[in-house]
Amino acid sequence: MSTILKEFENKAKNLPLKERAALIGSLIYSLDELDETECEALWAQEADKRYQAYKAGKIKSRPVKAVFNDAREMLKEIR
Repeated sequence: MSTILKEFENKAKNLPLKERAALIGSLIYSLDELDETECEALWAQEADKRYQAYKAGKIKSRPVKAVFNDAREMLKEIR
C-alpha cells in the first residue's frame, strides 16, 4: 500500500461513522464506472490477496454469523 493511500486510510478511519459510510458509498459508486471485466479482475485479486494472508497466518477467519451480526450492529448505528 502506498504511503499516500495509508495516509488517506488513517484519516478516513478517524471520521465519524456516518461520514465514513458516506465516503464508502461514494467510493463504491465510483467503482461502477469500471466495466464488468475490470471489476471482476479487481475482486479476484483482492480475494486472492486475502486468501494468501489467511494461509500465511496474517489474518484469522471468523464465523459468518459473527460477521453478519457485526454488520447489522454497524448499520443500526448509521441509521
